[in-house]
Amino acid sequence: MGKITGFMEVARQDQTSLPPEERVKGYSEFTIPLSLEAVSTQGSRCMDCGIPFCQTGCPVNNIIPDWNDLVYKGQWQSALETLHSTNNFPEFTGRICPAPCEAACVLNINNDAVTIKNIEHTIIDHGWEQGWVKPQMAAQKTGKKVAVVGSGPSGLAAAQQLARAGHDVTVFEKNDRIGGLLRYGIPDFKMEKHLIDRRMDQMTAEGVSFKTNVHVGVNLTTDQLLADFDAVLLTGGSEHPRDLTVPGRELDGVHFAMSFLPQQNKRNAGDSVNNSILATGKHVVVIGGGDTGSDCVGTSIRQGALSVTQFELMPRPPEKENKPLVWPNYPMKMRTSSSQEEGCQRDWSVATKAFLGSNGKVEKLLAVRLDWHKNDQGQMVMKEVPGSEFEVKADLVLLAMGYLHPVHEGMLKDFNVGLDNRGNIAANTDNYKTNLDKVFAAGDMRRGQSLVVWAIREGRQAARAIDEYLMGSSTLPR
Repeated sequence: MGKITGFMEVARQDQTSLPPEERVKGYSEFTIPLSLEAVSTQGSRCMDCGIPFCQTGCPVNNIIPDWNDLVYKGQWQSALETLHSTNNFPEFTGRICPAPCEAACVLNINNDAVTIKNIEHTIIDHGWEQGWVKPQMAAQKTGKKVAVVGSGPSGLAAAQQLARAGHDVTVFEKNDRIGGLLRYGIPDFKMEKHLIDRRMDQMTAEGVSFKTNVHVGVNLTTDQLLADFDAVLLTGGSEHPRDLTVPGRELDGVHFAMSFLPQQNKRNAGDSVNNSILATGKHVVVIGGGDTGSDCVGTSIRQGALSVTQFELMPRPPEKENKPLVWPNYPMKMRTSSSQEEGCQRDWSVATKAFLGSNGKVEKLLAVRLDWHKNDQGQMVMKEVPGSEFEVKADLVLLAMGYLHPVHEGMLKDFNVGLDNRGNIAANTDNYKTNLDKVFAAGDMRRGQSLVVWAIREGRQAARAIDEYLMGSSTLPR
């Protein structure tokens, strides 16, 4: 490394954010970037650790020590080339990835990890500002046609890789805009949508065609898709939400998170929204303590909710992890998101018993506290605490409890594609093939609900598998 003693001389410095009272006034990103000089100094903290566990902690295997060193030396364009060699969209991951790389950083064993995530998105943001991100045209066309169904991060990564290999790629998206959950699941205050649009411009120049409002299995038959293309990649995501079947579930005001979140993104884009779901002037209860639940919290606060309460079924995690026990794995520990900082009452070990209301509208939520313990097999099991029932006001309840598997009705049933025991498309990570000839699957549709960085990895690997299938060999990276 350029500065061998950097990790001993330089303290970790994170980027700052606008104060909560300022940032909740709008839906724009609110982080305040560090100067290039400060980020370069942070790059000097990367150790000459011998085995860079950060790379194995990163699902796309980013070559993190190399671009940290290049940033320290001020070689930003070379750092960008190194970053792009493993990650098509670092501006996405640099904003919304939970950074398992930092958890795996060797410096994290007994010190503060290198600010890998911040360095990553500084590299790409600076690259765009300098005009270094340009279309990469295929040297020659293969004459092969590939359909990518779904335009989330997995589909986009695969489409870009396949276009650069010379194939004619068409991306089909059932919604009115490209981006999948990046577009309609991630709030704008976490990732602004012009980041997707400029990548679409790059990919269009590289030869990718985008078709919106095309719902395969509904207004485009699977037979037609198979007839028109030499290979088909299914990257439609995991969109079947986990429901909460308790009394009162039918009351007006109880909604899935993904009925609520996309509406605000549409409003921000200037669209009109039918059957609007708004938190304005309401007591909001979010059920689910993960990222989607946090996104519901931040959006509800910006809409002017009277109060926001977030319940989590599992126990409150420890404030700090036992690093010698869990490193280099991503630890379970207490985390507070930027949305939760903005004003949210959080509670753990809580189960919902019923929704209560009148005139068909929800007004209260009946909950009970849980006691968690390990059984004889070492598994965590729960039981209700007697006499612990309580009620909370609830004019709007948002269910953010995760997703079970992809939607089976329509496309998957029409294809008659094989499923695994979890209801995801059955395909391995060697060739990403389904049980159907020339049909492949990647991302959450194959893997199950996961991170954007895993989706990008699978899209890239599936693109190589498809290139090998079509051409007999591939020069695309795996």
